[in-house]
Amino acid sequence: MVDLPEEAKKLRTSVELFAGGGGLAMAVHQAGFRPLLFNEFNNRACETLIASARKTLGVDGLERIKEKNPKPPQPGQPAPLYPEDVRDLNLSAFQGEVDLLAGGPPCQPFSAGGVAKGDEDKRNMFPAMFKAVREMRPKAIICENVRGLLRPSFADYFQYIQNELRLPFEKRVDEVKWQDHNAHLTRILDQLSDEDSDPDHYKVVVVPVNAANYGVPQVRNRVVIVAFRADLGVDVDAFEKYVKTERFSEAALLRSMRDEDGPYWKRHPDVPDYVRDRVRARIPKVIKEDDCQPWRTLRDAIQGYGTDVKLPALPRVDMERLAEKFDFGQEIGIVGHIGWPGARIYKGHTPNELDRPAKTVKAGVHGVPGGESVMLLDERIRDASSPDGWTYVHRYMTVRETARVMTFPDEWHGSGPRGEQMRQLGNAVPVALGEFFAKAVADALAAAGH
Repeated sequence: MVDLPEEAKKLRTSVELFAGGGGLAMAVHQAGFRPLLFNEFNNRACETLIASARKTLGVDGLERIKEKNPKPPQPGQPAPLYPEDVRDLNLSAFQGEVDLLAGGPPCQPFSAGGVAKGDEDKRNMFPAMFKAVREMRPKAIICENVRGLLRPSFADYFQYIQNELRLPFEKRVDEVKWQDHNAHLTRILDQLSDEDSDPDHYKVVVVPVNAANYGVPQVRNRVVIVAFRADLGVDVDAFEKYVKTERFSEAALLRSMRDEDGPYWKRHPDVPDYVRDRVRARIPKVIKEDDCQPWRTLRDAIQGYGTDVKLPALPRVDMERLAEKFDFGQEIGIVGHIGWPGARIYKGHTPNELDRPAKTVKAGVHGVPGGESVMLLDERIRDASSPDGWTYVHRYMTVRETARVMTFPDEWHGSGPRGEQMRQLGNAVPVALGEFFAKAVADALAAAGH
């Protein structure tokens, strides 16, 4: 892809809807886009965005607004944050000003953990995204959502979502069923050629992703939808090939662990021999060869290797002080590294292992599920009932450890109690994943002369 000069990157602009705790917003900023507006309905998430704005979003602060017809800020001005229902927002003043519209519409309608009502669910906010597209005509769009969109039961409706994004100006009226509108859109699309360059149309790429394959220390299956305005001449086929090329793999991780003095163990020399032996014993004898980098692990994230930028290792959490809610990160100036008592593991709620990518960080309707926020430690105790005579100690992950698994910078400070901060993290886009796609979009626009 094209390497964009820093000064050119800063000229690009973005609008972020459904910003949540800021994962995709931080990613877009790191990819070189200047934010023109944020929207987020949840008050705690708004507080998080405001608290972290200068350090993580590249703006001179965020200004809560109630104006439903806002205008783009000038460089150096605070970015507006609209903290109310996006459906009431009129973004017409942003037309022609926005390079990238980004957002993750609420996923509960399509999530296996939600009620899965799909298009019947009032929380389905894809129509709000299409409305914003009509008002702003952005050059490109990034939309992240749960893999549940790809479930067979949603196949027809997900195709309808894609068709609406391809033809956003073919607006559906309320009394028309989505099936009838989809038939109308399909008839139009069937008549278009591959060379379609209508500025009212968009070309869409759907990418099923596992975040671990993009360098995130977490197994997180999602779907990323990217669209480019048809009149821009973007090579969509080249873009699709680039973003679907695997870069990190489980096989590469296993190869790095296979030998006793393999690269992974050299990076973590303090791992006890019995842990190393346990991990190596499960590695298959035959591992496929590839040119990928190793998956990043939970241990990598905690020790500061969770991204391409080395961070300080997080201090050890003292199991004897969990009930104190003691902040173990204060000695190195990191917030949110607070122990939490009461962790349990049981059937259906198995914990994270340090030498694998973490399990999917979840928000949870009733709080974070136990297994996804619990981790096995290196320490073990004698247990006659265990097959090998030992039981490994476990505890809850701290908010900071979870943020690192989401590739959030340590400057990110979540607002609210622990459960609320974990909810924001569980609903977010891993920064490294979002940044990869945002940079790819910027490069594709640059390659097309934009």
